[in-house]
Amino acid sequence: MSDGKRARDQEFGKFMAGRWPVLMRTAFLLTGERYAAEDLAQSTLERVYTAWRSVGKADDPDAYVRRVMINLHARRHRRRLREFLAPRDDSGLAREEADVGDRIAQADDRGVLLQALTRLPPRQREAVVLRYWGDLTETQTAQAMGCSVGTVKSNAAKGMGGARGASRYWCGRHPATGPRPSCRRRP
Repeated sequence: MSDGKRARDQEFGKFMAGRWPVLMRTAFLLTGERYAAEDLAQSTLERVYTAWRSVGKADDPDAYVRRVMINLHARRHRRRLREFLAPRDDSGLAREEADVGDRIAQADDRGVLLQALTRLPPRQREAVVLRYWGDLTETQTAQAMGCSVGTVKSNAAKGMGGARGASRYWCGRHPATGPRPSCRRRP
């Protein structure tokens, strides 16, 4: 193995190790299932590795990685794979550890948020995940999704509206349902 290839492999290894938790969180929010998220993150890094020579020199390799992940997710969705954010029986699953600075992962009502995401169409879910969980600007989100800024704004607004409506339903604040005992109320 040449020194240049070895150096690129080491550089990619460092990149991958540093980005893995963020990639897994984004992939989980896009797919809704831990194992599908691992597959998506691994497939993404596999594609990135093959193009690492040019990606590693780019100004923002994270943008390229996000774009690859969105494209792979979109291809899988087109094949009509079913997506679940909450399996019916999660007793055998390992619990995801929240990052220290990740307020969303630490929220008491994280289950309600994830349930609300399950009700969103894929493009709205992508916009909400990238824009609000990924903390990207509208321009960065548009580049990752391969659409205009206006489309991002529209999908994010519709997605947030749908998530709010679903969270009201799941927390028993929906006008047609009574209170649900499983939802916590903050004083």
